[in-house]
Amino acid sequence: MPIAIVVHGGAGLIPEERAAVAQAGCREAAELGWRVLEQGGSALDAVEVAVRALEDNPVYNAGTGATLTQDGRIELDAGIMEGRTLQVGAVAAVEGVKNPITLARRVLESPHVLLVGHGAQQFALEQGIPLCRTEELLTDYQYRRWREARRETAGQLSEEDEEEPLFYRLEVATTTFVSDEGEPPYYRLQVGATSIHLDEERHGTVGAVALDESGLLAAATSTGGIFQKYPGRVGDTPLVGCGFYADEHAAVSCTGQGEDFVRLLLARRAADFVALGASAAAAAQAAIDVLSAKATGKGGLIIVDALGQVGLAHNSPQMAYAYRCSGMEQPVCGI
Repeated sequence: MPIAIVVHGGAGLIPEERAAVAQAGCREAAELGWRVLEQGGSALDAVEVAVRALEDNPVYNAGTGATLTQDGRIELDAGIMEGRTLQVGAVAAVEGVKNPITLARRVLESPHVLLVGHGAQQFALEQGIPLCRTEELLTDYQYRRWREARRETAGQLSEEDEEEPLFYRLEVATTTFVSDEGEPPYYRLQVGATSIHLDEERHGTVGAVALDESGLLAAATSTGGIFQKYPGRVGDTPLVGCGFYADEHAAVSCTGQGEDFVRLLLARRAADFVALGASAAAAAQAAIDVLSAKATGKGGLIIVDALGQVGLAHNSPQMAYAYRCSGMEQPVCGI
């Protein structure tokens, strides 16, 4: 049975000077997920491991490095699903969780499907997942963007007069991440590194899809949401069938302007194209064609089908991705 994994670092406008960083992070995540599959692990474990790596990478808008809400909070969304039994778990608008995809996995293993806000936090504690301080997720880049937006909104308020949450007066960590096998390029970046997207107001979700040797398909997606989002705003990422989906035919992870993905149930739509006989590549493009025809939003998605074939498509300027399938010596990366 073939195995395969595809990851994405979000659709949007990625300038040339950030392309290498965007691809390096996706490559590392794909390799970590591949190792799980290569050792006989499940697709569910592989996508969780891959997305955790992207959440821990401060250049992506998920986990560490996520964007802030209008009132200066970091509210995270994530969802994960496996296609054999249709088990699914998701969290939305959750604060203080370093890896929301792992919390979503715990929800999948519970009687619940979706937990939000304080309830998701409480569930994390019950599951033995410690809560972190907001400043542990905060990067200098996202903090500066939030402050600039606050000043623009406030009009004549000076920087000294501007009210800000207490935790923003704490020093922002500048720890350098180092992998077990050396230093891929993005690990040399400090937590204060610039995001890979110029248009992060609408983009920045990360995700992964995988097929394991037993034929199980799985999908996972995680995000910090859009820049300056209204407190409590939730997009497509934690909504099954919208931002992610997996069944016996395909696994899909989406990225882009969430409201339009919700309206179109785009992840499920893409999987249905595969079920109707389309290849993974054709299904991905067909779903994005629907997005372009029926909505104004930009974005992209990745697919892997039950044959181990992969597909990806986007109508945004770029989408960072990496994939590896049976027979390949190393991942293919691109934007």
